[in-house]
Amino acid sequence: MRDPSRKRHIAKTITWRMVGTLDTILLSWFITGNPWTGLKIGLAEVFTKMILYYFHERVWFKINLSKKGIVRESRKRHIFKTLTWRGVGTLDTMLLSWLVTGNPLIGLKIGLSELLTKMILYYLHERVWYRMDYGLESRG
Repeated sequence: MRDPSRKRHIAKTITWRMVGTLDTILLSWFITGNPWTGLKIGLAEVFTKMILYYFHERVWFKINLSKKGIVRESRKRHIFKTLTWRGVGTLDTMLLSWLVTGNPLIGLKIGLSELLTKMILYYLHERVWYRMDYGLESRG
């Protein structure tokens, strides 16, 4: 039988990417002063981040099973998950920003500026999804 949690992780990937991309576009535009640069960086990361996020979700799902196979959730788990995702996401944004602008300093500025905004947005995204049962057979 197929794992029903995959639907959930795909849906979470899509909703988070929409929130995250908008944040990156706005921050990149603000930092570079060029809306087209912000758009280029945001669109480039749609692809890389969706792949990275999906695998991040799968890893966290696999390492967080109880003996009965029920996913355990907590605020502490969401904080740790937020921190690990932010590390992966920030590195990706810095590299993409550097590639798009040709300037490693701009990549660093954009990556560091989104640390705070993305952690807050990601934590809120996790809390919203925690309240939904979509793609889960049971919750413990």
